Amino acid sequence: MATLQEIASQVRRDIVRMVHGAQSGHPGGSLGCADFLTALYFKTMEHDPSFNMEGKNENLFFLSNGHISPVFYSVLARSGYFDVKELATFRKINSRLQGHPATHEHLPGIRVASGSLGQGLSVAIGAALAKKLNGDDKLVYSLHGDGELNEGQIWEAIMFAAHHKVDNLISTVDWNGQQIDGPTEKVLNMGNLHEKFEVFGWHVLEMNGNDMDDVIAVLDKAKAASGQGKPVAIMMHTIMGKGVDFMENDHGWHGIAPNDEQLSKALAQLPETLGDY
Repeated sequence: MATLQEIASQVRRDIVRMVHGAQSGHPGGSLGCADFLTALYFKTMEHDPSFNMEGKNENLFFLSNGHISPVFYSVLARSGYFDVKELATFRKINSRLQGHPATHEHLPGIRVASGSLGQGLSVAIGAALAKKLNGDDKLVYSLHGDGELNEGQIWEAIMFAAHHKVDNLISTVDWNGQQIDGPTEKVLNMGNLHEKFEVFGWHVLEMNGNDMDDVIAVLDKAKAASGQGKPVAIMMHTIMGKGVDFMENDHGWHGIAPNDEQLSKALAQLPETLGDY
């Protein structure tokens, strides 16, 4: 059985191959979040790949920064939601694997269209409150980009979740310090996100999102902190482009595709562990 690190390596291979194949997409943030989503779907969450849209009696995940769809699609396919071979259709005409996840394509694992930044936390809160009303004790997870926190709707949702004690929600912020136009501190400095969430009434944890052991440990801590009257936030430090040396810490790779030579260089750094699609 493959280790989580081996699965994450294959997920990274999928990401660069998908974006190269379409000559379009967002590799940087996808590579940075590969360890987190691998841990979430292969270790932490209780979820059913046979997929029921309502998701009763299972953990739910909502990707708010929907532009990192390559990592989401890879993890969904590798964990059994649909055939891995379908990854080859990414961003192609009539594909279910749109550039941003879309529900009208009926792709298993996708419960909300995302990519219009700032909306995912509101959706996750609604799902978490629905679970409370239905007596469902399973948790809801969400993922957000740090640049996404420029959106005002996020802060309205942060206030709402704390005020209404939505304590079955675990939201993670990919704090990589990069967004499409440059470093986040230069585009719009958000200051200390840990302190901001704390002041807004959340229980806040931090983790190294590119250290699998730390990811697992902090996700366990987050689960343990749930149900205590506060929503839980994880400030996840990652490296944009993690795993491909020429992409790392470079906001230029937020949304461009590698050429043939760059793809070869990237794949040479990423061990094939589960077999390419």
